[in-house]
Amino acid sequence: MSILYLDCLSGISGDMTLGALIDAGVPLARIEEELNKLPFDEGEYALSQETVVKNGITAVSFRVKLADASGEHSHTHEPLHSHSHHHRTYRDIKQMIEESSLDEAVKATALEMFLRIGEAEGKIHNMPLDQVHFHEVGAVDSIIDIVGTAIAVQELKPEAIYASPIPVGGGKVWIDHGLYPVPAPATTEILKGIPLASSSVQSELTTPTGAAIAAVLVEEFCPLPSMTIDTIGYGAGTKTFPNQPNVLRVLLGRPHHLSS
Repeated sequence: MSILYLDCLSGISGDMTLGALIDAGVPLARIEEELNKLPFDEGEYALSQETVVKNGITAVSFRVKLADASGEHSHTHEPLHSHSHHHRTYRDIKQMIEESSLDEAVKATALEMFLRIGEAEGKIHNMPLDQVHFHEVGAVDSIIDIVGTAIAVQELKPEAIYASPIPVGGGKVWIDHGLYPVPAPATTEILKGIPLASSSVQSELTTPTGAAIAAVLVEEFCPLPSMTIDTIGYGAGTKTFPNQPNVLRVLLGRPHHLSS
């Protein structure tokens, strides 16, 4: 039996999760190969990975580069609440995933993650699920992060996934509707029923995408289980904090049964 443990010292986001899973041994080329099964326009995005150091910890920084009107690519990892006027609805994204040739297990995982986000946004904004929209930049980013994570987890094939309680950070964050306390409304809604961890960091540590990934994948939020670690991966976030590394650590291994 294999165990995947998400150690969320500095929260969780889509890019941190993919960076950590790539660092744990899933080739970016393999993720790209599967993502090509989605009907994006040619050249709509490009993926990259970079080795960075966060407060002394070497980690993989995963980035999505989106093409602008000229066809040039620029780095981004915008939140779902981008100010772009173009958007894809939940219905569009659901259809896009369902009609692709992705593995059925990958489809099911990704659709469940988008459902969590869509239901949260729909409840907050009082609109039907099918009408919930993801602004264009955020939509591409989120589709890649969510489907990419589902692909990477399918490659690793853990039989159980656990995680630490989730720190969400503090302070305030700007979204389309103004200044809101951290965690953002959608993140808070998705994390209902999930144990949170306090943090002195005055910044958004967990995004709606990260919250959805944790809510769908993790079967138990707990301290590090008794296990023998085989592989460790670190995924870097975009921010840098003075007193702790902004990384997500994943541990892949086997349960270690202590004899009585």
